[in-house]
Amino acid sequence: MASIGQIIFYSMVSLIVLFATFIILIVALAFSKPALELMSSNTNPVANLGEDQLLSCYLPREAQTDGLRDVTVAWMKEELRVYLYENGAPALGAQGSQFRGRTQLFPDALSAGNGSLLLRSVRSSDEGQYTCSISSSAGQRKVKIQLRTAAFSAPTFTFSKGILTAEASRWFPEPSVTWLDRSENVLNASTRFTTNSAGILSITSILRSANVSESYSCRVENNLVTAVAEATVTGAGVSGRTYFTFNVASSPLVSIYVNIISSVLCIYYVTPT
Repeated sequence: MASIGQIIFYSMVSLIVLFATFIILIVALAFSKPALELMSSNTNPVANLGEDQLLSCYLPREAQTDGLRDVTVAWMKEELRVYLYENGAPALGAQGSQFRGRTQLFPDALSAGNGSLLLRSVRSSDEGQYTCSISSSAGQRKVKIQLRTAAFSAPTFTFSKGILTAEASRWFPEPSVTWLDRSENVLNASTRFTTNSAGILSITSILRSANVSESYSCRVENNLVTAVAEATVTGAGVSGRTYFTFNVASSPLVSIYVNIISSVLCIYYVTPT
């Protein structure tokens, strides 16, 4: 049976070994080269149907300093090949037919670890999960991007005889339309939707009893996109601007609006009646 002195001795030896292992681990982490990671400026983008969409995929800045050799970039949509770049050139023989002639990388940026993909003329069938993979002399990593599709456009305004009209030519899925005054009070308005052969909605929303020199906002919103169009009625017409935001569900319980992408400043003139 071990004596108390032996127990203390072996306990101290064990603690010293553990402490030494901990110090070695800290030193190794401090001097090790940072792991190669892929990033995306937006892993849940909403693409406007019929327009081009950039799917971003790149290395962080600190990993771009030395340049990369033997870069291969592969884009996949589930099991479907979207784009492949290897041996210094595109290799598109196995590319999915729906992506032919509609995809592009930026060769000048590849050596810095930027494998972002430009997808032209987005279709509803493009919606889904994409995987970007970059392989190089520094290793291989992947990032996943969930692309969603919608149709959205900024409302335009006209004003005549106390009636303020907002028209938006392209929306999908069907949105709700809400008018507010400058105090954020909800106003009564009438809204009409018209659907074209492609299933895209056009919107005409009418606010009656609008006043000159007053400001109003027209909020067009579905589960993907929100457009807040601010309009001020002047003697010469209606001046306004529209802000777009995209809805991103960060968890099943929380949804937040992020990525304000554009502010469109427009002046609309009254047509004499």
